[in-house]
Amino acid sequence: MAFAAKRLDNLPPYLFAEIDRKKAKLIAEGHDVISLGIGDPDKPTFPRIVDAMERAIRRPENHQYPAYEGSPAYRAACAQFMSTRFGVTVDPDTQVLALIGSKEGVANLFPAFVDAGAYTLIPGVGYPVYSGGGVLNDSQSWWMPMRAENDFLADFAATPPEVVAAAQMMIISYPNNPTSAVATPEYFDAAIAYAREHDLLLVHDNAYCDVTYDGYRAPSILERPGALDCCIELFSTSKSYNMTGWRCAFAVGNADAIRTFGTVKSNVDSGIFTAVQEAAIEAFTGPQDEVAEMCELYQHRRDLVMATLDEMGLEYVYPRGTIFMWVRVPDGYTSTDYAEKLLMEAHVIVAAGTAYGPDGEGWFRISLACPNERLVEALGRLRALDA
Repeated sequence: MAFAAKRLDNLPPYLFAEIDRKKAKLIAEGHDVISLGIGDPDKPTFPRIVDAMERAIRRPENHQYPAYEGSPAYRAACAQFMSTRFGVTVDPDTQVLALIGSKEGVANLFPAFVDAGAYTLIPGVGYPVYSGGGVLNDSQSWWMPMRAENDFLADFAATPPEVVAAAQMMIISYPNNPTSAVATPEYFDAAIAYAREHDLLLVHDNAYCDVTYDGYRAPSILERPGALDCCIELFSTSKSYNMTGWRCAFAVGNADAIRTFGTVKSNVDSGIFTAVQEAAIEAFTGPQDEVAEMCELYQHRRDLVMATLDEMGLEYVYPRGTIFMWVRVPDGYTSTDYAEKLLMEAHVIVAAGTAYGPDGEGWFRISLACPNERLVEALGRLRALDA
């Protein structure tokens, strides 16, 4: 007997679950495996946030069901973050919605905004849930071309007229996972104009806004004129505050879209544990020194990786944000072939570019979320393999 919906036949194995499976198999065989495949920070959550959680978890009132949309205090802190960080003013009561991590948020976009059979325009290279969410919703995805010669900016204007006529949503994300590309204000303005012209909800996934280098500060799309007419933006505590396991994020933007989004969420989950929300309030509103120190650490690792890639003669995108390096595979290999070679011969895990979309072919992703000494060891193995 088969107990599975047919739509699951169209869902590829989830990338990071596959990486974990291969890693476990090699370790069981006695190999020392170093993973540069998953973007899970290796440093702990900042102590002030843990302390806030410890206080919050002891309050009995926090042990009950949380508010579906997020507590008033949490939404107020999110609105304050938008004002302090970006100079964007939003109403915490109507334009902010708590999310149980941005991954959950992305998946729930589809039942909220996309009918079965309709299209979502998604990045040709992007977070796998952008396409998986459509499969689980029986809707269709159009992969917007993303090319190195266009700085990996998703080319929404290349969408065929018959596709955009059947589309209801468009997703972009900058700084971009996996390519580390960043977007210009002019690009955001063009995306907003396109969404307004074609009556699309424009979603900007801004999960890496705080992980930036060389003095670059990633913007919010909501800073741009007209954005609140058609946009919502997703933010996460995961990478900014080393809180991947806490599952805490928020959506902000157009009030009608936030209300619709909240309708879906109130029917499928019961909100974020209130104690976690209180810890996140401390994250957003407390001192941000640790964020800057974290970025310095990742920038040091980025520079180590770039030096090795230069030595090996491998092309890469120069990252001004994210915790990833996007690297072109050597001639004669596909993305999957080269990732498999590194795994089997160097026992180093990287992510094949094709796991992120069709335009990922010919590339692979290196995560900087690896302790310095292990990263240095992994880079030594790559150099030895290349010798």
